Amino acid sequence: MKPHWLDDPRNVKRLWRLFLVVLAATVLAEFAVQLHPHFEVEALFGFHAWYGFLACTAMILVAKGLGLLLKRSDTYYGADDE
Repeated sequence: MKPHWLDDPRNVKRLWRLFLVVLAATVLAEFAVQLHPHFEVEALFGFHAWYGFLACTAMILVAKGLGLLLKRSDTYYGADDE
């Protein structure tokens, strides 16, 4: 079976670098785009990047908490009638 291109650690490192370059480009694009903030906090440099990062972090933490709350034991579907 032919290995997937993501199995090579060099390609994963290249993807991380590409993602960081895209992130930096989107943050630096604030210099070229005129923003029209509705609230004062939106006028801060990099606000949308931080807002997106914090929202993503919050979603991950909520999902982890729900996983702890809703998880079942390994033998949940095991034979109970034995």
